Amino acid sequence: MTIILGNDLLITTNSGQVHGKILSVLDGEVRAFLGIPYGRPPVGDLRFRAPEPMDSWQGVKNAANYANSCFQMPDTKFPGFRGAEMWNPNTPVSEDCLYLNVWTPRVNNTQAQASSPLPVMIWIYGGGFTTGTSSLDLYDGRYLTKSENVIVVSMNYRLSVFGFLSLPNNTNIRGNAALMDQRLAIQWVVDNIAAGLIFIPSITLFGESAGSACVGFHVLSPGSNVLFQRAVMQSGVPTSPWATLSLEETWRRAIKLGTILECPTSDPAELETCLQRVNASELIIAQYGVLTEDGLGGYPFVPVVDGVFLTDHPQIMLDNALQKDVLLGLNKDEGSYFMAYGLPEFELGETLINYQQFKDALKQFLGANSFVSSIIYLHYISMFDSSPGKYRDGLKNILSDVLFVCPTKEFASSYEGVGGKPFLYYFQHRSSVNPWPEWMGVMHGYEIEFVFGLPLNPSLGYTEEEVNMSKRFMKYWATFARTGNPGSDGHEWPLYDSGSNYVTLDTAPLEVKKSLRSYDCTFWSILN
Repeated sequence: MTIILGNDLLITTNSGQVHGKILSVLDGEVRAFLGIPYGRPPVGDLRFRAPEPMDSWQGVKNAANYANSCFQMPDTKFPGFRGAEMWNPNTPVSEDCLYLNVWTPRVNNTQAQASSPLPVMIWIYGGGFTTGTSSLDLYDGRYLTKSENVIVVSMNYRLSVFGFLSLPNNTNIRGNAALMDQRLAIQWVVDNIAAGLIFIPSITLFGESAGSACVGFHVLSPGSNVLFQRAVMQSGVPTSPWATLSLEETWRRAIKLGTILECPTSDPAELETCLQRVNASELIIAQYGVLTEDGLGGYPFVPVVDGVFLTDHPQIMLDNALQKDVLLGLNKDEGSYFMAYGLPEFELGETLINYQQFKDALKQFLGANSFVSSIIYLHYISMFDSSPGKYRDGLKNILSDVLFVCPTKEFASSYEGVGGKPFLYYFQHRSSVNPWPEWMGVMHGYEIEFVFGLPLNPSLGYTEEEVNMSKRFMKYWATFARTGNPGSDGHEWPLYDSGSNYVTLDTAPLEVKKSLRSYDCTFWSILN
């Protein structure tokens, strides 16, 4: 990114010039370049295919506003409820959506960047591989950029069938196009930001939920892991049970999708052409018809072991992974959010369930039969517990462990075993502005606001303790991006090693502990 004629808002990328804007934040300003195209619009014959770099353009593109969000269905389950609406796309949805955003510190109006290289932190949003956009208020990079003197980048990537469809015996559509979108955006950073500096800065990927699993895929994938130095995985790892599908199951779903849409399925080329001509809205609705009734399969198309981007199952790829610094962690009540969308009895209240509903939920979420459900019940729910919420809270803990806690711990242990440097955190503060019912606790996704510094906006109503906690979070993440160790200001943060060290994060100073939920994860290891 090269400055033009003394104007620090007019920069030259490899594809052409863009003009950004100044954002006021805290006691100063940052520069924002929003909606920069990094890939050709994946429409027509490019639908479902790996992305192509953006063509060059003449003139100056306006980079003062966010671009389109990638095509998706908005959440309509809780109309008008802030806890749901805050995740819905806030720009028009379109298949033309391969755009990225950059926030940089502003030194003065004639200097393109600081005199010494700054860490670059690239955000990958979550949303179950089916929803999400980089333009959410939650992902505003200005506070992190200003507070920690870092460059923040975020990108849009294709979702659901548009980003993860794989067709049998078709080399054009192998799957994982969305992961290739992300890789292309990371390459854009290397080519346009790092290339403009005398010394290449450190590049750190960070993401949450499905975005966190994507970060992990880039750590493992040989084509990606040479492009960055460090990784932060917030509530999701590539070995999570929801993060991948086999090639065979993905192909089964692709054939079923073609059948639903009355496309010819015996010829790969004809199936490709037919699906590329289907209306986007019709396509995104039809994809849910490929799901089976049992288990967790609420996400129709997700990353697939394609033999190209993912050369093998992530657990096997982990054995040969490059050794990087990795910060990964969990929230105390990860499972509660999924009860809101998967439990028929859920309501925006206490959501008390009985024993039969508890067993039905285990079958629905985990595919557990009656015998296995009884074993799980005996482990998680005490016979001495007479509280009305015992089945609800037991289910919350089960989903937290199965979907997040145990896979994350296993990934950290495996990565440490091959020479990687993992650091583990456990977040246990419920936001004072969280609109969901109190019993849902420290929910999935509700650390993000503190990582991005939203409490520093006084209009949002956070407590002073939360403002200070958010400042510490940003310091930990940025220090990790700079040095590879998140410990800062005299607070030691040891590696997750054979002693299973982790730290608790809340409004109090971080505390080092050992063996996070080991008893429960041992139970699942034996049961599986």
